[in-house]
Amino acid sequence: MAKNNFSRRQHEQSAVQPLDKNGFIPLYYQIQRALMERIQSGELSEGDPLASEEELSRAYQVSRMTARQALHGLKTNGYAYSEKGRGTFVSRPKLEKNILHLQGFTEDMRRRGMKPSSQLLEQSVVMGMGDLMEKLKLDEGEKVMRLRRLRLADGIPMALEDSHVPLRHFPGLDRIDFGKHSLYHTLRERYGVRVGYADETIEAFPATREESELLTIPRKASVLSISRIILTAQETPIEAAVSRYRGDRYRASIRVPVTTIE
Repeated sequence: MAKNNFSRRQHEQSAVQPLDKNGFIPLYYQIQRALMERIQSGELSEGDPLASEEELSRAYQVSRMTARQALHGLKTNGYAYSEKGRGTFVSRPKLEKNILHLQGFTEDMRRRGMKPSSQLLEQSVVMGMGDLMEKLKLDEGEKVMRLRRLRLADGIPMALEDSHVPLRHFPGLDRIDFGKHSLYHTLRERYGVRVGYADETIEAFPATREESELLTIPRKASVLSISRIILTAQETPIEAAVSRYRGDRYRASIRVPVTTIE
């Protein structure tokens, strides 16, 4: 163990870039940024141990308080986690879910440079009832396609989606294999749908037993739940859905127009 610690300290010393101690950027943030860059470049991988406060303070010639702030910043931004008695380790940063930008899972993951895939859990035609019919503005008993999918990125379960789409507007939609095809791409390219906007509700819930098993997270771990109604530019509802995102991999973000601040 002592040999491993010595080797790690040597590596940290060799990787250290001099700090600008006369500039305006706080020293802790310079250290934090340097470590983030090493994680983002792949030099440090998920699960790798990070230097301790003492090792960082020695390597960068700063106080332990400054080193502690740098490690705290990494953890706050989702780049690291600590285990009592073991140390601090690299974690994969959370993905930002911009709730003002409507984008399908497949397109979103490709934009991030990740490979999207889906595990089809259910694809069936059901009779719409109650609250669902009100959301989709359909008559009682009209048929809708129910689509339940486990969404993965680079083979890692990321979200569980439950969608209902009215077949009145999309004949033949239920015969397409949505384990292999994107729902939104199909609606756009095959049916000429142009989405106008979505009404969304965001909540946090503890994972159910099924969600924890499918998303490979601990029972009752936090999940980010987004309920949405998607409408065309003509205000025709075309999907009612609920998506449950892993709380350890996602966080919601929003940009507020300055005109709303008084």
